Amino acid sequence: EYKSYLSMKRVIVYGGKGALGSALVHHFKTKKFWVCSVDLSENTSADANVVVKGSTLVEQADLVKSEVGKLVKDGATKFDGIFCVAGGWAGGNASSDEFVKNTDLMVKQSVWTSVISAQLAAHYLTEGGILTLTGAVPCLKGTSFMMGYGLAKAAVHQLTKSLADDKSGLPKDSCVQTILPVTLDTPMNRKFMADADFSTWTPLSYVADMFTTWLEDRSSRKPNGSLLKLITKDSKTEQELA
Repeated sequence: EYKSYLSMKRVIVYGGKGALGSALVHHFKTKKFWVCSVDLSENTSADANVVVKGSTLVEQADLVKSEVGKLVKDGATKFDGIFCVAGGWAGGNASSDEFVKNTDLMVKQSVWTSVISAQLAAHYLTEGGILTLTGAVPCLKGTSFMMGYGLAKAAVHQLTKSLADDKSGLPKDSCVQTILPVTLDTPMNRKFMADADFSTWTPLSYVADMFTTWLEDRSSRKPNGSLLKLITKDSKTEQELA
């Protein structure tokens, strides 16, 4: 039994309780992967949970690294994939009352989680493993109506390029890919944008299938450090390098 446990694909879903994260946990379980969810609360479908605590980046990172480290037995059970899909959205320009508060929240939700995921990858990803982060198409340019969100996602895009460098500290032959959705088809988005054209929204199942393919077939991965736009039209999604 221990041998089959060792041969299972092992993955971390950072943000495993959110809409996309929950869909990933469910999908990976149907594929018989061993799944660890990292989030502010537990996902009971996962095999293991790390509940994030701490009010600073250092506190959160130390806790998550320590807890995930306990799941890596003598280095024999490192992770094949780490999927950071944590995040959130908030708007506002520089004159908005919420500008600074929302920027603070966006940095915590997108930048902190990406930094911690990168640290986990450096220590606990297998050679040839995959790390994914989550950017956003609009944040390749100025986003005056959502400044905090834009700068947080732009930081993730930049981190992606740094992590793909030979001297990044990531394991040999590992690969970092950052997905840039436009809009994901989540219950929350449907609630708040009920009049939108859902045929231009990317299904969560599409992302889950894509991540699974990247895990199982290294040749399917885009070049290391890619920023991959997910463009959905007429309910068909295409991938386009940014």
